Amino acid sequence: MISRDRDAAGRARNDRPRDRLGRPLPPGSPGVARIPDDLDLAPQQTLAFAQQLLDDGLAFNAHEVLEAAWKNGPVAERMLWQGLAQYAVGITHIQRGNTKGAGLLLRRASERLDAYPANAQQHEVDRAGLIAHARTLLSALDAGAPIAEDQLSPSLRREPT
Repeated sequence: MISRDRDAAGRARNDRPRDRLGRPLPPGSPGVARIPDDLDLAPQQTLAFAQQLLDDGLAFNAHEVLEAAWKNGPVAERMLWQGLAQYAVGITHIQRGNTKGAGLLLRRASERLDAYPANAQQHEVDRAGLIAHARTLLSALDAGAPIAEDQLSPSLRREPT
């Protein structure tokens, strides 16, 4: 490979669409509009928006919405939002075929959700259900089993009783 080829390859890589941190998106990624960093929604709106994005198969965008809540929300709830954001980006890694990254992020997400105080039932988030779902996904990833598309849009909220 001559230097001219490397320069052309570098230019092609640099021309790919980028996420809001400036990292190139994988080849073939749709040019989806980015979620603004300063998105300021009420917690229920954030969960509804993130759930809709997950249901539409846009886990990366759901991650961005949850990350904005994590960075802009109250300090006491940051571990909850961070766990949800890592959960969504773990699903993104599954969608992109990165099982190692997915496993790491799903483990972190379940640890954060598990560490969040059990008596703080914030915003009707289904922490126990999400932790169980993460463990199911992790066991499927460890076994090398295929993961169905319907498993990649878990419910973030508890069902009303």
